[in-house]
Amino acid sequence: MTVTLEASDGVGTIRLDRPPMNALDVATQDRLRELAEEATRRDDVRAVVLYGGEKVFAAGADIKEMQAMDHAAMVVRSKALQDSFTAVARIPKPVVAAVTGYALGGGCELALCADFRIAADNAKLGQPEIMLGLIPGAGGTQRLARLVGPSKAKDLIFTGLHVKAEEALTIGLVDRVVPAAEVYEQAHAWAARLAKGPALALRAAKESIDAGLETDIDTGLTIERNWFAGLFATEDRERGMRSFVEEGPGKAKFL
Repeated sequence: MTVTLEASDGVGTIRLDRPPMNALDVATQDRLRELAEEATRRDDVRAVVLYGGEKVFAAGADIKEMQAMDHAAMVVRSKALQDSFTAVARIPKPVVAAVTGYALGGGCELALCADFRIAADNAKLGQPEIMLGLIPGAGGTQRLARLVGPSKAKDLIFTGLHVKAEEALTIGLVDRVVPAAEVYEQAHAWAARLAKGPALALRAAKESIDAGLETDIDTGLTIERNWFAGLFATEDRERGMRSFVEEGPGKAKFL
C-alpha cells in the first residue's frame, strides 16, 4: 500500500509510503481519500498525523504519469484529485502534518489540508507547478492564499520557489520548526494531547472556523451560535462543567 493508517492512543497516523519521494500518483491519491474517510469514521481515531517518513513528506505529483494525460483525461481526473485532498481537509478531528524533507507541489498542498504543521529544520516547501507550465491543482491556489495571504501566495506560486523551514515559519506556512529527528514525535504528542479532549467540541470548533472563513461575519456567527448551543446537549459539556465546579478548571477527563 502506498498509504496506510495505523492508530494508537487515539491518534491515527496516515503514512505516505511510496519511495523514494512519495510521489502522489493516482493510486496514492485515491488511497489517501479512502483513509481520510476511514479516519473520519473510526471512533478509535480522535486526532490524525499526516507523515511521509523520516526523509521526505511528499515531493509532489507523479510527473511521468501526468505527462501521459491529455486535456480530456485531466478534466475527469482533476476533480478526483481535489476530492482526495478535500477529504483530508474535512476530517472532523484535529489534523497535524509532520513535514520532513521536501513538501513540494501536491506535497505542500497536502500539508495545507492539516490544521497545524510541524516542520523539520531541514524541510523545504513550495508550489513549483509554474515550472511545468501549470498551476497548483489540488487546492494550492486557494488554501495557500487563505493561510499566508494573497500576496505571499502569489509570490510562491508565480516563481515556483522553495522556502526553507525558517522562512516558512516566518510567513505562517508552518507553525513550528523542530530538529528533524523530533518531527514525528512532536506531531504525535500534539495530536495525542487533543485526542484526550472533547471530540464533539473539537469538531464544532474546527467546522466553525473553517466554515466561517468561507462566509461573511454574520453567517459565521450563526454557525458558531448553532454549534455552541448544540454542545449543551452533550455528555462532554456536562462532564466538563461538573469537573470545573467540583474540582476546579482544567481537570476534566473526556471519553
